[in-house]
Amino acid sequence: MRRVLFATIGFVALSATNVLAADLPRGLPPTKAPAFVPGYSWNGFYLGINGGYGWGRSEWSSFGSNPDPSGGLVGLTAGYNWQAPGSPWVFGLEGDVDWTDIKGDFTSAACPTGCETKNSWLGTVRGRVGHAFDRVMPYVTGGVAFGDVRASQAGVGSVKDTNVGWTVGAGVEAAVAANWTAKLEYLYVDLGDVNCTPCIAPTNVDFSSHVLRAGLNFRF
Repeated sequence: MRRVLFATIGFVALSATNVLAADLPRGLPPTKAPAFVPGYSWNGFYLGINGGYGWGRSEWSSFGSNPDPSGGLVGLTAGYNWQAPGSPWVFGLEGDVDWTDIKGDFTSAACPTGCETKNSWLGTVRGRVGHAFDRVMPYVTGGVAFGDVRASQAGVGSVKDTNVGWTVGAGVEAAVAANWTAKLEYLYVDLGDVNCTPCIAPTNVDFSSHVLRAGLNFRF
């Protein structure tokens, strides 16, 4: 009798366990981890084009009058960026050469036929330090500038030299599509001066300019 009782209790317990197990919710299917999307990398070489406008001042020391040269510019850019993994800081070296038409003139009692300062090409080699916010990078820049400075007095004479000076500025660059980036940049450029000995009164003529330009680069 006891055997029958214990067997009956065991059977009922086993049946209850199976029923409870059948009522338990099944485990959820395993979920996939979200795909890892790496941040934008600014590393590598790039080539591009740039164009914009320059305006500045040129002092003729012996004439008492100063032209305000201004004009357009367009040219080529090349550079290299380095960014450590996981760091927002970007360090780079950039160079460019532009054709320019930055010029200005004046007429005065000392220069009745007209005097002109002109810059027809401009190049820079600059370091850049940027802080990347993923695909957008503001930066500061500075380095060496070089270009020609021409001073002329109509009907009298002119002088033209290639000068080496300096430049500083800032800008912002952004990734726009695939390997393409676009930038907007401001530079202050100082090319020093030339000595216009053929002028009626020999004079030093200096040249400095503010440059605002946009650029489009392709990264390799």
